[in-house]
Amino acid sequence: MTDISNLASNLASAFVKARLSAQAIETYPGPVPQTLASAYDIQDLAISAWPEPVAGWKVGRIQGDDAVRFGTDRLAGPIFSSQVTTAGDAPSGMPVFKGGFAAVEGECVIITARDAPADKTDWTRAEAIDMIGAIHAGIEIASSPFAGINDLGPLVTISDFGNNYGLVIGDMIPDWWGLATDEWSFETIIGDTSVGKATPSAIPGGPVESFRFMLENAAHRGMPLKKGSAISTGAVTGVHLAAISDSAIVRASGVRDIHIRLIEAEPWTEGAGASHTG
Repeated sequence: MTDISNLASNLASAFVKARLSAQAIETYPGPVPQTLASAYDIQDLAISAWPEPVAGWKVGRIQGDDAVRFGTDRLAGPIFSSQVTTAGDAPSGMPVFKGGFAAVEGECVIITARDAPADKTDWTRAEAIDMIGAIHAGIEIASSPFAGINDLGPLVTISDFGNNYGLVIGDMIPDWWGLATDEWSFETIIGDTSVGKATPSAIPGGPVESFRFMLENAAHRGMPLKKGSAISTGAVTGVHLAAISDSAIVRASGVRDIHIRLIEAEPWTEGAGASHTG
C-alpha cells in the first residue's frame, strides 16, 4: 500500500511541477493508473498540492469499451480560481502548454445555486436540476504538459487534472430553466474554419446529467460543490485540437459570441491570473 501511495504522490508531484513551471512532459511520468480510484487519488493529491482553491470542475466523456469497463461515461477534473475568466468584447487570451496538448471545447457551464450538503452522495436528476443557479455558454480550454494525455485512456486524463487548463464563461443562455437543450445550437470555429456544430442534447443525458454526475463525484471525494462553483458540462461540438496563437469562437444561440486567443502558458506566479483580454 505504501508503494502505491508513493507512486500516486510521485505522479501528482510530477504534474503539479510541470504545470507550475509550464514545462512539457515527453512521457507519462510513471506507471499508468489501472483503476478509477487510483486515477482520482492522483488527482486529489495534485489538488491538495496546488496553490489555489478549486473554483469549478470540468466534466468530460468516457466512451465505448472504457465506459463499460469503468462503469461510468464521465470523468472530472478541477478548475482553479485563476483559470476562470468572464468573456468580454475583446478576445480572452487563454494559456496552453507549449509542447503539450491543447484543445478548444464549446460547452454549457452550470453555476451551482447553493452549497451541496456535505453528507449527500447520491443525487437524482430532479435534485440536480434544483441545484442549478444558471446555465451559460462557455469554452473549456483542455491543455496538459503531456501531449499524449488523451492517447493513453481516461485514467491518464483524470490523473492530470482531467486535462483542463481554463474556462471562459459567456452569457447566460436565455430561458435556460426550460432545459430545451435540443434547441440550443453551438458552433465552434477555429481560425476561419467551422469545426463542429451540435446541440447539448448530443451528449447522453445532456448538461444536467453531467452536473448530477459532478455532484456525486465531488461528494464522494469529500469536496461537495459550493455555491457559485462553475461546472463545465462537456464538449458540445467535440474536442478540437488547437495551437498557440490560434483564435477561436464559440457561437451559441441567443448569446454573444465568445472569442479567445491561445497564448503560451508561463510559469505560475501568485496573484497572476491564467487568462487576460486583449
